[in-house]
Amino acid sequence: MATEPDTLSVTIFGSEYKIKGADPEYIGEVAAYVDAKMRELERRLSSGSPAKIAILTSLNIADELFRERKEKDRLVTDLKGKAKTLGQALDASLRED
Repeated sequence: MATEPDTLSVTIFGSEYKIKGADPEYIGEVAAYVDAKMRELERRLSSGSPAKIAILTSLNIADELFRERKEKDRLVTDLKGKAKTLGQALDASLRED
């Protein structure tokens, strides 16, 4: 629920935060993701303060980000290699004609 133009109110782990100047649908999705991750971690821990849960959740999300970046880099490298191979094959084929 927006409280003023371009301000969105989101609730994460029981606390309300106001986010300005962002796409409401996107911010709502991100906030829901963070909230779900924090609640999931809270269920797995036998005890933990909100600060501890927030830090561990941040580490888990950062780990996801780093893994995704690494996978993206691997895919880009693979695609560049395949493009180079296809380009060389095309050049060879054109020279034969």
